[in-house]
Amino acid sequence: MKVLIATEKPFAAVAVEGIRKEIEAAGFELALLEKYTEKAQLLDAVKDANALIIRSDKVDAEVLDAAKELKIVVRAGAGYDNVDLAAATAHNVCVMNTPGQNSNAVAELVFGLLVFGVRNFFNGKAGTELMGKKLGILAFGNVGRNVARVAAGFGMEISAYDAFCPAEAIEAAGVHAAKSQEELFETCDVVSLHIPATPETKQSINKALVGKMKKGGILINTARKEVINESELLELMAEREDLKYITDIMPDAHAAFAEQFPTRYFSTPKKMGAQTAEANINAGIAAAKQIVAYFKEGCERFRVNK
Repeated sequence: MKVLIATEKPFAAVAVEGIRKEIEAAGFELALLEKYTEKAQLLDAVKDANALIIRSDKVDAEVLDAAKELKIVVRAGAGYDNVDLAAATAHNVCVMNTPGQNSNAVAELVFGLLVFGVRNFFNGKAGTELMGKKLGILAFGNVGRNVARVAAGFGMEISAYDAFCPAEAIEAAGVHAAKSQEELFETCDVVSLHIPATPETKQSINKALVGKMKKGGILINTARKEVINESELLELMAEREDLKYITDIMPDAHAAFAEQFPTRYFSTPKKMGAQTAEANINAGIAAAKQIVAYFKEGCERFRVNK
């Protein structure tokens, strides 16, 4: 079996060695395609690969057409919207993600951004504290649960809403279960987004919803760019000079946000959620283990396509 790591933005060297150890211990071959600059390089590299490990690299129908021997793709991370799931299914390719491996890294980033925001981006002016403030978590998966854990240490009042997580499970974690996302926005000082980009969620964070936030509200997005209705958020922030938007996914309208709201908007230059040494290693090794389990045991626990 040949396992290809194809990463335009490479794993850390220690992560690659961890992956190599897992793959070679199983008797498989490991190949590397790092820092590639053209899709043609990827198309050539996948020709004889049986398994593929990627990060934010795009795997579309063209890549799948070229990969005649491919059986499994593992996205080292939680999000997998960079993989064409329908095309993978049509090619009889299993697609997996590695949920939970980046969760703590993202949760810690949320609070790095949040402290930066409530302290007015460290501009020297008096800000506010997080203790006693109400935090709303939209989606209570692995990241959301870690955000709740960290928020408790700050002494925040925590609520969450997740259409796919029973209220009982949220309450069991010591978090108030909001009855709707509208309630979450209406009652919280800060809302942190952890929803995936799906047909239902894309553009769903709009003027009507964010406009329900209390005075001084802060919207934190470490999920996906596509869930934000950017034109409506720009309009709302122009009308409400109390709102802040902080994200680690640079919006398409970044220039407009930065120009119009320099004291109420911040975006990192690139997505930072999983950018820690620990998350990098954890996700890569998890991907390797899942590939070995797939070929050795037929395990499809983390499969995301039908």
